Amino acid sequence: MQTHEIVRRFTEHFVKAGHTSVPSASLILDDPNLLFVNAGMVQFKPYFLGDVPAPYPRATSIQKCVRTGDIDEVGRTTRHNTFFQMAGNFSFGDYFKAGAIEHAWNLVTGDRESGGFGFDPDRIWVTVYQDDDEAIALWKKIAGLPEERIQRRGGKDNYWDMGVPGPGGPCSEIYYDRGPEYGREGGPEADEDRYLEIWNLVFMQDERGELSPKLGHPPVGTLPSKNIDTGMGVERVAYLLQGVANVYETDLVRPVIAQAEALSGRRYGAGGRDGDADDTRFRVIADHARSGVMIIGDGVTPSNEGRGYVLRRLLRRIVRSARLLGVTQPVLRAFAEVVRDEMSPTYPELTTDFERISAVVEAEEEAFLSTLTAGSRIFDTAVAETKKAGGLVLPGDRAFQLHDTYGFPIDLTLEMAAEQGLEVDQDRFTALMQEQRSRAKADAASRKVGHGDASVYRAVLDNHGITEFLGYSDLAAEGTIVGLLVDGQPVPAAPEGSSVEAVLNRTPFYAEAGGQQADTGELRSGSFTIRVDDVQSPVAGLRVHRGVVTNGTATVDSPVVAEIDVARRAAISRAHTGTHLVHAGVRGALGTSAAQAGSLNAPGRLRFDFTSPSGAVTPTQLAEVEGEINAVLQQNREVEAYETSMDEAKRLGAMMLFGEKYGDRVRVVDMGDYSRELCGGTHVGRTGEIGLIKVLSEGSIGSGVRRVEALVGLDAFDHMSKEHLLVSQLAEQLKAKPEDLPERINGLVERLRDAERDLEKHRAEAVLASAGTLAEQAEDLGGVSVVAVEAPAGLAGNDLRNLASDVRGRLGAKPGVVALFSTDGGKVAFVVATTAAARDKGLAAGTLIPAFAPAVGGRGGGKPDLAQGGGTDPSGVGAAIQKLREAVRG
Repeated sequence: MQTHEIVRRFTEHFVKAGHTSVPSASLILDDPNLLFVNAGMVQFKPYFLGDVPAPYPRATSIQKCVRTGDIDEVGRTTRHNTFFQMAGNFSFGDYFKAGAIEHAWNLVTGDRESGGFGFDPDRIWVTVYQDDDEAIALWKKIAGLPEERIQRRGGKDNYWDMGVPGPGGPCSEIYYDRGPEYGREGGPEADEDRYLEIWNLVFMQDERGELSPKLGHPPVGTLPSKNIDTGMGVERVAYLLQGVANVYETDLVRPVIAQAEALSGRRYGAGGRDGDADDTRFRVIADHARSGVMIIGDGVTPSNEGRGYVLRRLLRRIVRSARLLGVTQPVLRAFAEVVRDEMSPTYPELTTDFERISAVVEAEEEAFLSTLTAGSRIFDTAVAETKKAGGLVLPGDRAFQLHDTYGFPIDLTLEMAAEQGLEVDQDRFTALMQEQRSRAKADAASRKVGHGDASVYRAVLDNHGITEFLGYSDLAAEGTIVGLLVDGQPVPAAPEGSSVEAVLNRTPFYAEAGGQQADTGELRSGSFTIRVDDVQSPVAGLRVHRGVVTNGTATVDSPVVAEIDVARRAAISRAHTGTHLVHAGVRGALGTSAAQAGSLNAPGRLRFDFTSPSGAVTPTQLAEVEGEINAVLQQNREVEAYETSMDEAKRLGAMMLFGEKYGDRVRVVDMGDYSRELCGGTHVGRTGEIGLIKVLSEGSIGSGVRRVEALVGLDAFDHMSKEHLLVSQLAEQLKAKPEDLPERINGLVERLRDAERDLEKHRAEAVLASAGTLAEQAEDLGGVSVVAVEAPAGLAGNDLRNLASDVRGRLGAKPGVVALFSTDGGKVAFVVATTAAARDKGLAAGTLIPAFAPAVGGRGGGKPDLAQGGGTDPSGVGAAIQKLREAVRG
């Protein structure tokens, strides 16, 4: 029995029993506890918890799942998989234990002619939770199971939850006895290889807390109603019904191995010296190819964090396994194509979205292949050196080199080392990674300086000492040019038009630091002027002015007047002080977990990044923070800046940035009991000078990091003035008071939605009204009624499906095939529907599509009764219709 047939029978069995068929949810759901959906019940979790009412009392689904906890075990055994399909039936306060047992037993042991799986009832065993006498009695009553084939087990085996706080309950598992050739007698307790679990019936009644009842901890509560959540492993049932040894040899997985065999010239299961190792590689490819394609299909792209990192690991393990099988050319697209072809009958989106999927895998493979060969040589050398020295631990320096230079994730190095019988010095690797992060931060600052080599700046510093900074008190000051650079090289002079870097012995210019943008302005002497566009500090103590000589010839040792752009400095200072106030306000609202993670202080605007493990700041909290900090502005508090010892700053409770390094003497910017921070930036003298702070937005910029953006001073006033004008115009247009606008606009939007729904209803009715006419146009082709026509242009996929289904229904009980095509610009959509009598004659919708789809430059797939697809050549519709007629005639 093929896998798609198993899925069809499962769904049909439960739909006939009054269950609503629910499509698989995405692998990516908004659940902070899960990286990927790992069970069929995840999408129904709100219903089990009673957070929202279930829209149906019973449901069934075939859920795609990914579990990544045992990636390293995949391939080494035939039991572990990362991607699998979980067939489930669910009851939300409807039936309970008796219903779940009866539905499962009837499907598992029902004869195949009646839609069952046909398992031998005498080879079925079950387990129950240790004290679940009710379940034991029901298994005896409903299934007639003898006492000896029902085993009691503890919470570790027969209590189910998601591994995180949420719904759970005792469970009963169904096992199939594969026979004595697979292990010893004694039931599941004795041997779970011989007795293979195929279905888990969870009697969902508890809510677990942080500690799981699986380990003996009591549930924290009872669910609002008793529910049923079952999960049948589609792949496990498939390999039992297909008579193969494991999931890797089933109809949907074996083709991936076949592709790997074709590419490598080696054979799965061939045995020999390298047979076991090769088989492991084949299994890794087969499993990870399916997982990778399904994960990408749901929108994940490779990265170095979270889901993206898991995906990257999977794809790179495929590439490496293929290389170990002797394949040197790119392979990911070829494997992805096989997955698409095998899985698209159940997941047609893999076909429609394949170009994006293939682009992702090809880009990742290209990036990895460019470094894998060289990196593997480095790894092999390191292994040889380690073993030659009698060591068992690969140095962390080599692991870091592989990561830093060749892009090897540490997990890959750990895996490769384990294959060689070695461990990796992970402590040393972690220390080197931390050093790299520190260097990267310094390098990022130095890159802003221009072309100069750090040694050049160091030479200026050694010869002339540090630049005295006067900018806290002076906006203009006299100084001397002690260093002049053009294209990173020291020069004695630079003519007009030259881009230069000038170093002064003293300056009022602030160098970019701490999120505050640099000052701009001019350096003037009697014979030349340098326009300063940026100031950086490439080495501690030195301030480098970057700009252009606008007239004359700039020379070293010339005295100059350094004057900053006063208006810009004032605007930046307002923003910087505003950032401190926003920091204090956010911290007050969210608590000490809201730590600064970055900032930008620019003229008239600010950006404040902060950690927020609890998630978003609510609109109410944000409004309260905005009101609070503007109240501080109105109080016109003094902003005092002073130097003190680090110990005294700590005693005063001054906030410090995590990860920053401070000396023994620190500068404190103090606004009394509201804000006190260590800071080297420039600020206003009193909070009232800021005028106004208007928060524009708050949102996520990464895992656990949020960002607030705001305007200050006149920029904030201009923004609010424009908003006021907009509100006034809306009020005039809608003849409403400003405070009534939300209600009035909501009413307009709702009426517009009602109108759109009415239009959609009428449009759908108009489309379906043509069904009778189309059915009357059916032509007889060898005893089959065929309706193959071009439907109205621009029909949405759902409308086209509904129309095809309606036309099919009008053909009655006779053999019939309906094929409708609808064009829209340069695209064409098509749907094929077949009657039961047509399918009895071997005319399945999914198998008819390949006969005509190439004529419209497309492809598609689906179930025997209904299939769909699309193409890119509308001009081929006529030819496609003719091809379909020919396929029906046979």
